[in-house]
Amino acid sequence: MSLLIKIRNMKFHKLKLAGAYVVELEPLEDSRGFFARAFCENEFAAAGIPFKVSQMNISSNRHKGTLRGLHYQLGDAAEDKFVRCIRGGIVDVIVDVRPGSATFLEHEMVELDERNRKAILLPKGFAHGIQTLSDESQVLYLASAPYAPKFERGLRWNDPRLGIRWPLEPAVISEKDQALPDFDPAYHLK
Repeated sequence: MSLLIKIRNMKFHKLKLAGAYVVELEPLEDSRGFFARAFCENEFAAAGIPFKVSQMNISSNRHKGTLRGLHYQLGDAAEDKFVRCIRGGIVDVIVDVRPGSATFLEHEMVELDERNRKAILLPKGFAHGIQTLSDESQVLYLASAPYAPKFERGLRWNDPRLGIRWPLEPAVISEKDQALPDFDPAYHLK
């Protein structure tokens, strides 16, 4: 992870998958605790990262080992996402599903938790999933486009072609996520 740029209250670190970043807060601390800017459209733009917020979502997870994903949307419904764990801890996994990308179907895994205060920014064309590392975790994420079920796609969490090594044996997975198919260009890219 290399430092791209520090803009006022945020540090942007490039990941190996082009367009993806880990974003660190620069907290201002005193005897009360701290204050930090968690997101700023202007600071993102100053770092060369355009991001418009259309939707804010929260995922509350009761049990350690809960797995959600790997989800994304196609075409005009594709989303940039900015993801932060605000309670407990998670591992966030992103998969490049951009045809023609040098890192097509490669993935990265980043640990996010309430203590490290890191966030991950992923651009359109990435599948996204999380696994909780603690009970009672909460994840807050911003999306650049509204959810469009017709354009929703997903990769199976244990697709052998992806080779993702999740940190825990999944304890809870929805039926919908269990039924996601292995990668097939006819389904996943159209």
